[in-house]
Amino acid sequence: MKIHDIPLVTPEEDEVRLAVKAIGLNRAEISFRKGNYLESPKFPSRLGYEAAGVVDAIGSGVSGIKIGDLVSTIPAFSMGKYGVYGESAIVPATAVAKYPESLSATEGAALWMQYLTAFGALIHHGDLKPHHRVLITAASSSVGLAAIQIAKWAGAMVIAVTRSNEKVEFLQKNGADHVVATDNEGLPDRIMEITSGQGVNLVFDPIGGPLLSQLAEVAAKQAMIIEYGTLSTSPTPFPLFGALGKGLVIRGYTLFEITQDPEKLARAKQFVYRGVESGRLRPIIDKTFPLGQIQEAHQYMESNQQKGKIIVLV
Repeated sequence: MKIHDIPLVTPEEDEVRLAVKAIGLNRAEISFRKGNYLESPKFPSRLGYEAAGVVDAIGSGVSGIKIGDLVSTIPAFSMGKYGVYGESAIVPATAVAKYPESLSATEGAALWMQYLTAFGALIHHGDLKPHHRVLITAASSSVGLAAIQIAKWAGAMVIAVTRSNEKVEFLQKNGADHVVATDNEGLPDRIMEITSGQGVNLVFDPIGGPLLSQLAEVAAKQAMIIEYGTLSTSPTPFPLFGALGKGLVIRGYTLFEITQDPEKLARAKQFVYRGVESGRLRPIIDKTFPLGQIQEAHQYMESNQQKGKIIVLV
């Protein structure tokens, strides 16, 4: 991954150009860079889904956006074609939105990926209710923290899962009702203890692999398990007996189900705007890097130390 000086590009029809102020990093970009993503890079390739900045050029056919608008990007495009890493980025006009004035550009760059991903899973598909018990794995990630905030807003009980004790207090301070550290506790036994043997109604998991069998074990009858990532490098066996015995729904999901459907996206955006305005939703920023240290920023994300969003400042 290298930084190159290239000529400024003029946006084409239905595109806008941003003078980028901040870039939000995501696991998807690491997977894309390594060739383990939904699409494969064709080198040399752009990279990146999330950026906040100022609109400085507009292509033909664009309406509702003007030069000077403060916007951030919504992941709704091919990363290889429209990657936003850099001082300037061109994206489809449909993939930008104004971020609330109460947020900084740093927070604006941390807005859409995490909250739209969590909204689609917990609210759109999961139909989260106040009496539900929700299990969130990889809970200290930006999406995990967004899911905690949304679940608490819905009134649900939140059980956050992390690996080490080092993140337990952080997750408790950020809304988790219970935290399970799997390096020190057995996941199934602890979840059944917390839920008095009832299990959880909804699971939100980006890991997969052998963990899925344990998630099925702690799921309540008629529960839904939503798999939205492939962090595990091991095969993911299907827990057939658990699924049959409990009537489980095990569903694959990506946020593109939301961002590439105009009606669903409009509903999701309004949900996020309401959440930010009410104070229920607020991006948690872990660490910032300058653009010249983009490699170090990726290395930091791969170290699994972060608690929230990693931002690169331009």
